[in-house]
Amino acid sequence: MNTLFKRLMAILIIVAVGIFVYSYLNDGFQKRKSPKKTVSFKVDDLKLEVFYNRPSKRGREIFGALVPYNEVWRTGANEATTFATNKTLKIGTDSLNAGKYTLWTIPNDTAWQVIFNSKQYEWGVDHETLKALREPKYDVVNVVVPVEKIDNTVEQFTIAFDNSTDNLFLTMAWDNVKIEVPLK
Repeated sequence: MNTLFKRLMAILIIVAVGIFVYSYLNDGFQKRKSPKKTVSFKVDDLKLEVFYNRPSKRGREIFGALVPYNEVWRTGANEATTFATNKTLKIGTDSLNAGKYTLWTIPNDTAWQVIFNSKQYEWGVDHETLKALREPKYDVVNVVVPVEKIDNTVEQFTIAFDNSTDNLFLTMAWDNVKIEVPLK
């Protein structure tokens, strides 16, 4: 019995050390600078969900600097941002079928292109070039929406759904900028 107990304790210690090392090597003990977030919207039988990572301003100039104008942005940080719908949606003049998409944007100072892409990407950018991984041949919907300058500063990039006026919008806000993508 004593030998069995010693072996069991040795196995448990090895497992505990393995978990500790794995967590340490994968930033398990550090708070993420761009935490993961999932936002959901449900009304009647429509269900929408966005998964993204929320970078912070931290005193930096955002649009036109950290996020360059006229270049594809992964729309958040880290993993590629995803958008899921269980029903077909009308976005601009295009239809977006039920399914899961990656969400990309091309910011500008007056308008943003918002792109729904059918390919799933594990990460948002190429690790070597730091360029967005989006492949345009998989674009399903591409809509241009105006930029709204807001009075307050949004410290952490935020994606939300707004149905306050019985018109549904996918909103994105960061720094002093907000956009609204109409969804029908």
